[in-house]
Amino acid sequence: MVSGAGETVRQRWRRHVGRRRRAALAALVTGAVALPLSGAARPEIPAPAPAVLAAPTAATLEAAYAANRANAAEASRMAAAHGDRHRAAADRELADPSRRLLAFDGRGAGLVTEVYGDLAHADHVAVLVPGSDTGIDTYGRFRAAALALRRQLQVEDPAGGRRTAVVAWLGYETPGTVSTAVTTTGRADSAAPRLRALVDALRGITGPGTRLALLCHSYGSVVCARAAAGLDVGDIALVGSPGTSADSAAGLRADARLWAARGADDWIAHVPHVRAGLFGTTVGFGTDPVSPAFGARVFDAGEGGHSDYFRPGTRSLANLARIVLGRTAEVTRA
Repeated sequence: MVSGAGETVRQRWRRHVGRRRRAALAALVTGAVALPLSGAARPEIPAPAPAVLAAPTAATLEAAYAANRANAAEASRMAAAHGDRHRAAADRELADPSRRLLAFDGRGAGLVTEVYGDLAHADHVAVLVPGSDTGIDTYGRFRAAALALRRQLQVEDPAGGRRTAVVAWLGYETPGTVSTAVTTTGRADSAAPRLRALVDALRGITGPGTRLALLCHSYGSVVCARAAAGLDVGDIALVGSPGTSADSAAGLRADARLWAARGADDWIAHVPHVRAGLFGTTVGFGTDPVSPAFGARVFDAGEGGHSDYFRPGTRSLANLARIVLGRTAEVTRA
């Protein structure tokens, strides 16, 4: 049986159920403010302290990569001895000789900063800032986003006239999707100085002529917003953002161009864009970044959902690559 322009009743039903599920998830995230969920904490996985390194330069990058790979290899051995085969395997993958680890800390959920491309000679550098539930155990999906962007940058510049690199920055302890932490700026406030330090470090490696762009997903957009004031980057793109805790783009006091996008099927649209005092803290993140009231440059993210912004073949990925390359006139607007 067919209804509408070739869409079956079954397809329409699945779409309807999917929307209800996303709305329910959004309600659950919002409800976590007033009704914290509790669960057994994962046992701490032993790992060595991070390698002690001087601020990297173009000349010392390879040595830094090697030191951090060695640290990841030791973390893998310690996790294996502890009986955590999953973490041991994840650490072992990060220790592979092909990986370029600018930073690594295997303790707790884990922190990783990984480089894709020749950072020392890049003209354009994209820094990816992840959202909730990202750690070493789930790092594969974050890496997939970085690799997809790296490939798209090459697609958008087939002649290779622009030298590019992508930095996947898992440099902060991300909140759980369903937790009280995900509804406040607490984790973002702690992460912002680290993100600013990363930008400073990248400037020390690449030099002032390199253009930097921050691509910030979900709760990562809150992190970028808290670090934005005066930050030495050319562009900041917020995708799937719950808000920034600012009423407007001007309120971020950023020197960078501010971009925002949300896929048509992203459940984050159902999360109320409000800020309110509750039990001595402020919850919620205020004005919707894709609304005219916020004042960002809103670009087309297509029909995708919350996890689709870096999916190959999407309008969102193509537009993000154009932002990184500085080809802003070619970014399609929403």
